[in-house]
Amino acid sequence: MAAKSDGAAAAAGPGPEGAGGARSGAGGHGEEAAAAGGPGVTGAGGSGPRYELRDCCWVLCALLVFFSDGATDLWLAASYYLQGQRTYFGLTLLFVLLPSLVVQLLSFRWFVYDYSDPAGAPGPSVSTKDSVPGGPSISTKDSATAFRTKEVSPQLGPGPAPSSASAYRRRCCRLCVWLLQTLVHLLQLGQVWRYLRAMYLGLQSRWRGERLRRHFYWRMLFESADVSMLRLLETFLRSAPQLVLQLSLLVHRGGEPDLLPALSTSASLVSLAWTLASYQKVLRDSRDDKRPLSYKGAVAQVLWHLFTIAARSLAFALFASVYKLYFGIFIVAHWCVMTFWVIQGETDFCMSKWEEIIYNMVVGIIYVFCWFNVKEGRSRRRMALYYCIVLLENAALTGFWYSSHNFSTDFRSLILVCVVASSFALGIFFMCVYYCLLHPNGPMLGPQTPGCICPEAPGPCGPPADAVTSPPRSLPRTTGTERDGASVGGERAGTPTPPVFQVRPGVPPTPVARPLRTEGPVIRIDLPRKKYPAWDAHFIDRRLRKTILALEYSSPATPRLQYRSVGTAQELLEYETTV
Repeated sequence: MAAKSDGAAAAAGPGPEGAGGARSGAGGHGEEAAAAGGPGVTGAGGSGPRYELRDCCWVLCALLVFFSDGATDLWLAASYYLQGQRTYFGLTLLFVLLPSLVVQLLSFRWFVYDYSDPAGAPGPSVSTKDSVPGGPSISTKDSATAFRTKEVSPQLGPGPAPSSASAYRRRCCRLCVWLLQTLVHLLQLGQVWRYLRAMYLGLQSRWRGERLRRHFYWRMLFESADVSMLRLLETFLRSAPQLVLQLSLLVHRGGEPDLLPALSTSASLVSLAWTLASYQKVLRDSRDDKRPLSYKGAVAQVLWHLFTIAARSLAFALFASVYKLYFGIFIVAHWCVMTFWVIQGETDFCMSKWEEIIYNMVVGIIYVFCWFNVKEGRSRRRMALYYCIVLLENAALTGFWYSSHNFSTDFRSLILVCVVASSFALGIFFMCVYYCLLHPNGPMLGPQTPGCICPEAPGPCGPPADAVTSPPRSLPRTTGTERDGASVGGERAGTPTPPVFQVRPGVPPTPVARPLRTEGPVIRIDLPRKKYPAWDAHFIDRRLRKTILALEYSSPATPRLQYRSVGTAQELLEYETTV
C-alpha cells in the first residue's frame, strides 16, 4: 500500500525481482562491495557502514571550530564595547545573534515536528509486509510504540494496555525532553546538541547488536545531515560577513594588527572552510549511488576553501576600506547575478517553488565567497568559469585599492596584493590536488571509477540517479514537462498513459549481471529520486523520515528503499494507493 507525504507516496511491500542493494562503505571507511539491484533501490542499513573512531574525532573537531568561532566573536564584541566603539560593537554582535536566532528557530521547528506524536497528527499510512508469507506488518501509527520498545519481536501484536503509572512516567519524560530542548535552543546551543546526539547515535551503532546497529546508524546519518545543513546556513550568514567586517577594520586601521580581531577572522575563516567540507562529506556519505568522501579528501577540501575564501575576503576588505558605497553595490550586483545563475539552472532541492527560490538566494550568498555545486553532472566547466570570474573580480578589487596608495613608499600595500594572489593560487592548487588525487571517483586525469560502490560489474552499476541513497531534506517537484506528457526518458509526447493500478512485472526489462536479492521488505516511495548533489527525499521530508525509521526499526530484515524511476513512463503511476 502507499502513503502520501506532502504529495509523496511511500509503500512497503515485497520487493520485485532485481530489487536490492545495501549501502556499504559509508563515511569513507573503506570501499567494500555492496549488493546492488534493480533501478531505484537502495539499502537501509546493512552490514557495510560502521561508525569509527575517526568519525567521532571529526565531530569533536567540528565542535571545537564551532565554539572557537562563537567565542572569539563575542570576545571581540565585548572588547569593542569596553573601548567605547559602539558602532563596531553593534555590527559584530548583530552578525553573531541574528543568524544564530534564525538557525535556532529552524532547529527547534525540526525538533517539534520530529518529537510530536505521530498518531495525533495526520500523516502517512504505511504498511509493510515481508517477502515471506505471513511476515510482520507495522503502520506509522505504531511508530511511537516501536521506538520506545527495547527489543522488537519479529511478530508485532497488540500489547497490553499501559498502566496509569507508566503513562504518567512517559508524560513526565516527554515534558522533561521538551523543557531540555527549549532551554538548549534558548541558550543558542541547538547545533551543539545535534553534534553530541550524532556522536552518541554513532557510538551506539558500534556497541549494539546487528538490528539495533543499523537502526542507530540510520538515525546518526539523519542527525548529521540536519546539523550540516544548519551549520552551512549559519556560517554564511554569520562567519562570512563577520570575516569581511573584521578584515576591513584591520586594513583601515593599518599598523600592527590587534590579536583579538586577528583571532576572530581566523576562526571565521576556518569555520567557513570546515563547514563546506563537512557538508560535502555528509552528503556523499548519505548517498549510496556515490562513493564516500575520504578524510584525506575532506582535509584537501578544507585547505581548498580556506585559501580561496581567504583571498576573496581579503580582496573584499581591501576594496571596502576605501570604497564603501561601491563595495555594497558590487556585493548586491554579484549576489543578484549568482542567484539568477542558480535559478536558471533549475535546481531541485526543496518541496515548493518559493522554498526553492529562498534556497537559491542562500546559495547566491555562498557564491559571493566560494564555489558550491548545486547541479547534477560534470561541473568542471561551470567551476572553471566561476573561478575565472572570481580571479578577474579579485584582481579588479585589489587593483582599485592599490591604485589609491603611493606606489613608491607604501611597501605594505604590495605585500597585501601578493597575499591575495598567493592565497588564491594555493586554493586552486589544493583544488587540483583534490580532483586529481583524492576525488572519490578516482583521479580526474586517469580512469574514473563509477560513482557507486559496485566493483563486481565493469560498467555503470547500482541504482540510477533517480534512486535514493540516504535521508535528504526536500521533496522533488514534478516539472511541467512531466505533467504535460512531454518527452520523459525517451518517450514521445502523447504516449498513452498506463493504467493507474498497473502492477510491476516480476522480471526486470534489462538483465542484471549480479545475483538478485528478493528477500526482505522494500519501502517504495512514489517520487523520482533526486539527483546528486541534492539530498534524497527521505532526508528532507521529516514525515517520510519518521515512517522509514519506524519500518526499519520493526522489521526483522533490512528494508530497502525504492524510488520511482523517471526513465520509464510506465512507472509513473504503478504504485498501489490507499485512502
